[in-house]
Amino acid sequence: MESLTQKLEKTVAHIHNVKKTNPRVGVILGSGLGDFVEKMENKTVIPYNDIPHFKKVTVQGHDGKMILGTVGGVEVVALQGRFHLYEGHDMEDVVYPVRVLAKLGIETLVVTNAAGGVNLSYSPGDLVILTDQINLTGRNPLIGPNDDSIGPRFPDMSHAFNAKYIDILAETAAELKMNNRQGVYVGVLGPTYETPAEIRMFRILGGDVVGMSTVHEVIVANHIGLKVCGVSCVTNMGAGIIDQTLKHEDIKDEANKVMSNFTELLNRSIVKFSRVK
Repeated sequence: MESLTQKLEKTVAHIHNVKKTNPRVGVILGSGLGDFVEKMENKTVIPYNDIPHFKKVTVQGHDGKMILGTVGGVEVVALQGRFHLYEGHDMEDVVYPVRVLAKLGIETLVVTNAAGGVNLSYSPGDLVILTDQINLTGRNPLIGPNDDSIGPRFPDMSHAFNAKYIDILAETAAELKMNNRQGVYVGVLGPTYETPAEIRMFRILGGDVVGMSTVHEVIVANHIGLKVCGVSCVTNMGAGIIDQTLKHEDIKDEANKVMSNFTELLNRSIVKFSRVK
């Protein structure tokens, strides 16, 4: 059986055989947010099916492609789709793409997602800059033996999202005359949407948005030592806030409506990230 190191070497070697790349920034795109890649330049697309040790994407709105290219002259690698525990994947498979991005050389990881609004002041279509997270999945990707060469046994999560990057995203949102929404992401296991009682609980706990991804990627990225920032697209309000039936198709449609703002926010911010020492 191949070790994690051997798997990573094999995956990275395949990517470099397709295109020699040295990305500074990695972006993980959530449900319905994949159109960000249309604005990337000098693109090379690698389907996940061709990448050793990448799993098959089964969720609608996740295309399953790695895109290597540039944004404003900055080398970027974007993942158009992610893996979720609720699909039946092992935890190591869920966070494996983050480890690959780190091996490719990224310094910054941008996580994005479609999320439900918990904060009553939010509306569908809002983009929320993430300031912290609450992991309610009952799972942690660092369980098991620790490789001290990758990161510490007990990594600090006091600043899971980089404060300088939060400021850059907020500054850029202001330039674009967007609402400056900042909030805490609650990660749950899924695949069921939350009950009204759970949404009320998340609000009491300090959560502002909720989704079924992201938290494990952020943990692994912090363990590795990457600078992390995140943006949630509020595609619907949480159960019980308004009288509606939640459907994944509607969530994807709402994400598509804000793609222009989302893409401009990320593009401008990524250029600024590259100037941070």
